[in-house]
Amino acid sequence: MSLNKLVEKLENRSALIGIIGLGYVGLPLMLRFSEVGYRVLGIDIDPDKVSRLNKGESYISYIPSQSIAAALKKGLVVSGEFKKCSEADALIICVPTPLNPNREPDLSFVLGTLNSVLPFLRAGQVVSLESTTYPGTTDEELKPRIESAGLEVGKDIFLVFSPERVDPANPDYVIKSIPKVCGGTTASCLKAGLALYGQVIDKVVPVSSARTAEMAKLLENIHRAVNIGLVNEMKIVADKMGIDIHEVIRAAATKPFGFVPYYPGPGLGGHCIPIDPFYLTWKARQYGVHTHFIELAGEVNSSMPAWVLGKISDALNHRGKAIKGSRVLVLGIAYKKNVEDMRESPAVELMELLKARGAEIAYSDPHVPIFPKIRKHDFALSSVPLTPDALAAYDCVVLTTNHDAFDYRLIKKHAKLIVDTRGVYLEPADNIVKA
Repeated sequence: MSLNKLVEKLENRSALIGIIGLGYVGLPLMLRFSEVGYRVLGIDIDPDKVSRLNKGESYISYIPSQSIAAALKKGLVVSGEFKKCSEADALIICVPTPLNPNREPDLSFVLGTLNSVLPFLRAGQVVSLESTTYPGTTDEELKPRIESAGLEVGKDIFLVFSPERVDPANPDYVIKSIPKVCGGTTASCLKAGLALYGQVIDKVVPVSSARTAEMAKLLENIHRAVNIGLVNEMKIVADKMGIDIHEVIRAAATKPFGFVPYYPGPGLGGHCIPIDPFYLTWKARQYGVHTHFIELAGEVNSSMPAWVLGKISDALNHRGKAIKGSRVLVLGIAYKKNVEDMRESPAVELMELLKARGAEIAYSDPHVPIFPKIRKHDFALSSVPLTPDALAAYDCVVLTTNHDAFDYRLIKKHAKLIVDTRGVYLEPADNIVKA
């Protein structure tokens, strides 16, 4: 199939779109393509996800099962078989890009996916990588592998990088309305990429290369990481001076120009901000560049759970108690409010620190009813219902994730001690300590 024929199929929505990796990025993208009328194929190696989707069930709290059922009625096919990729006109890869134990890029999910797809690639397809990665990944890792299968990129097959921009559970920004950056390996690749996303995204932003698109995504997340690191450090300084950093931020944010508010917390979590800066620092070292500024922000953010632990210790000591033997209830273990996603959650890191100091740990999170089995962490716990008696039974309640579902008045009324890491409580109170 020629480029023009592929573009025509994409623009008239007769193309079959394959989405590989049906998590927080791939699942809503799959539903969006289905919503506008494309034939859609979803692929995931997790048999539980495939089974649940084929039953019309959602496993992400803010995506209703009705949306899955509606897509199935429109012909959505969900499978764990990569051989079906040969039928697709477009393949979009949405798999994790974590760090290895040495905090270096781990491309095993991306490259494993590509290797699984490789036998089923054919001429006339566009392949898009959405997983955040270092500049050069698309050109240096994906392109040679595809061409090893006898397909010339830019002529037979078209390769682009178009980074995901997802803010889970944020109703103000959905896939359709978030501008999408797209960079191609060649000019013809970019043309195919723009046709792929042009029917489902209100504004597609073309850039000159895949490397530029890869760097743009890193800049977005590093910008947040650095500014959060700054405000976390400011929090420590303000605390030493007896100043409420959240009041400071509210005051500074009244300036209508030149200031953007960022908010401190117990650390950084999620699949992007704690991880992505290290993708750039690793790649920069290959060019003889040491990213001092970025790495310093990472050190500050990584130290926040330990700093909160110190505040908990001080607050308990002030009340004649040690951490060892104290009953501590952690409120919210997801990495951000109103989601169930626990990836890199600072709340879990804090739980490990408290456990190591001898505290008796419990948690309450309406989005995570049972503590899952996740790498590095093993807590055989389930969420504690928040009742007056339950709250009063703990020596300390640590507010780590400010879910909307929490009854903050109830918590304030019945908890003996609250360590607030999110600035939820604006007014000072005898049982509230800001952290």
